[in-house]
Amino acid sequence: MNVFAVVKRVDFKNILKGVFIGLSCPHFILPTIKATKDCIAVSTKNYGRLHHKNGPANAFRHAFWNYLIAKRCFNWQRNEQAVLVWAKKVTDWHEDSFPNKQLPKAMDLHNNEVGRFIFEKHPDKSEQEIIVLLKEMASESIKIDENTRLSEYKNRMIHIL
Repeated sequence: MNVFAVVKRVDFKNILKGVFIGLSCPHFILPTIKATKDCIAVSTKNYGRLHHKNGPANAFRHAFWNYLIAKRCFNWQRNEQAVLVWAKKVTDWHEDSFPNKQLPKAMDLHNNEVGRFIFEKHPDKSEQEIIVLLKEMASESIKIDENTRLSEYKNRMIHIL
């Protein structure tokens, strides 16, 4: 991952916002970067490039990313609420900084929330156990469209394609 290529896609306001988020919890920066890289590797291993589309593989990636950020940061600060707030801040920032159409953005935010819920529900499970659980949830994810009320699918993964 070329950091400079990624940063070039983000406007100055969101770069500053990202810096301030990082400064709010600097001890979470490295575990978050490692979680992000590991999430991409696991998603690619399990789904190939499909996790870059808006299907179940993408739902898996977003949920696993949020779970993994929370899990890895929890190893640094054993405060469940703090790591969940951090994971939400970082992933919400990502969604704001890399604009997407309305429905895919709503889908990503929803699946991010699912990942944080899974961390809350299963903080002591191994990452491998969570991968199995999330793959099963992804295979049962719900296909949505513009008319779908996402609140009806709380704690369930959703996809578009």
